[in-house]
Amino acid sequence: MIGSLTLKELISLGIADSVNPCTLGVMTVMLIAILTYNPEKRKRVLSSGMAFTGSVYFMYLFYGLAAVKFWQVIKVFTIISPYLYKILGISAIILGAKDIYEFIKGGASCSVIPLINNQLQKIASPGGAAVLGALVSVFLLPCTIGPYVILTGMLSILQLINTLPYLLFYNVIFVLPMVMITLIVYLGLSTIDDISLWQAKNMKYLNLTAGVIMAILGVIIFMGLL
Repeated sequence: MIGSLTLKELISLGIADSVNPCTLGVMTVMLIAILTYNPEKRKRVLSSGMAFTGSVYFMYLFYGLAAVKFWQVIKVFTIISPYLYKILGISAIILGAKDIYEFIKGGASCSVIPLINNQLQKIASPGGAAVLGALVSVFLLPCTIGPYVILTGMLSILQLINTLPYLLFYNVIFVLPMVMITLIVYLGLSTIDDISLWQAKNMKYLNLTAGVIMAILGVIIFMGLL
């Protein structure tokens, strides 16, 4: 890997990002809407779910490249470069502590779903799902960007084009739960209602998991243990 970024850290950051309850919640509601209005068209679940996932994937890839460039500009015009990993480590600890605190307070909720609920109910095609994926990527960025900020800061020592393999791999991890949900529903291994119920019960634990991973990674990055 590069600098102090290891494969374990890259995968851990991707996992912390992938269990974000908001993104998974939006996708679940979208699939519910598709099955409600098109119960006989199960293939539409597959095509729409993959279109949604692909749209999110490429939007986040763009965000990643933009974030790397931002860090590179910041490092040129400021004196933070020698302290970058310390700053990233502290940031990760703070972000992780925030998620853990939210769990202690009573769990996490996603305020974005009610805002786009009307749009979710209108999804009837892969094209609409792709548009929704792009829209969701914009609205959810503030609550999913934390691990990505840490990763892109660590990648900023590379030329922009050389960060692509890392960002491509990271985003595969990020969207993997979306692919799994889509395939589980399409193959009939579980109903969307069961998935929705499980998610509602476990959303706060997903947030806690992300928080613990971020906090541990923050300590590792700050201390330079890997």
